[in-house]
Amino acid sequence: MDIRRLDLNLLLLLDGLYREQNLSAVARRLQFSQPAASAGLRKLRVFFGDQLFFSTGRGMRPTPFADSIIESVSSALAIINEGILRKPLFVPNSTDRVFTVTTTDIGVMIFLPPILRRLQSEAPHANLNCVACAHGEMEHLLETGEIDLAIGYFPDLEGPNIVTEKLFDHPFTCIVRDNHPTILDSLSLDQFLAADHLVVSQQGRSQEIFERRIRELRIQRRVLLKLPHFMSVPQLIAQSDMIATVPYSLGVWYANIGLKLFPPPMQIPLIELNLHWHKRTFNDPAVRWLRSMVAEELRGRDPVLATSAGYANTRRGVLSSPNF
Repeated sequence: MDIRRLDLNLLLLLDGLYREQNLSAVARRLQFSQPAASAGLRKLRVFFGDQLFFSTGRGMRPTPFADSIIESVSSALAIINEGILRKPLFVPNSTDRVFTVTTTDIGVMIFLPPILRRLQSEAPHANLNCVACAHGEMEHLLETGEIDLAIGYFPDLEGPNIVTEKLFDHPFTCIVRDNHPTILDSLSLDQFLAADHLVVSQQGRSQEIFERRIRELRIQRRVLLKLPHFMSVPQLIAQSDMIATVPYSLGVWYANIGLKLFPPPMQIPLIELNLHWHKRTFNDPAVRWLRSMVAEELRGRDPVLATSAGYANTRRGVLSSPNF
């Protein structure tokens, strides 16, 4: 027997005929025409080399061979129906899945609090794993499922199988210590240029937006210190006379250690923060729920700005107001 010659519809016909023992009734239930059902029965007889059913005064009676295979036929159909054709279900309040996302160190402060609150509310048994990965590895990790979502500013993550949804724009701010000797209640361009600068140098990250704008404006600064990451910046600024230009969220989170926040004294493009996933997981019900939940929490809603009193209005994609 060559299984390639066996149509799944023929197994449905065989199973139905065994149960109902009436070819016309089975044809109606399977939405076959009577000639198609009769032709299907002939194909089954040829394929198995057995009569399979005999017409009697009490309906179509199975042969011993039909009796011997019907359990396997029914099991095969059940496996196909339950294991292949049925869409997997995802129930948030009963899942214990570990979701994995990647974001930046600042992204952890912006994105994770609202995501965690929603996760604990709707999926209390689930866990969240936040990982760091190199930009060059991100698309591969999304493809393999090692990462479910990438959240943040990842301008190089634009492969043909990557789906991107915009969440919101986020501004920059300049930070100095509270008792800075020359920068008091406002920040002018001259004060900005006269100060010693702390610069974060991260390839492919949001800081490149600011540094690119500085080069476009041909602004010359004295860069006293360069760092590869943001997290030690607030403490260093609070203990020196340096100035740093950072994403606004970083300044807000650390303002209570003795920092003042000022809008940059030049127009700087906003940071576009996005949600990224791989097309391969488009129909994965768990990942679909996760990205829907993240989008609902963050689309058009910057959590830091929403809780920052007196935050500057923005327009035309740049920070324009002099007051936070």
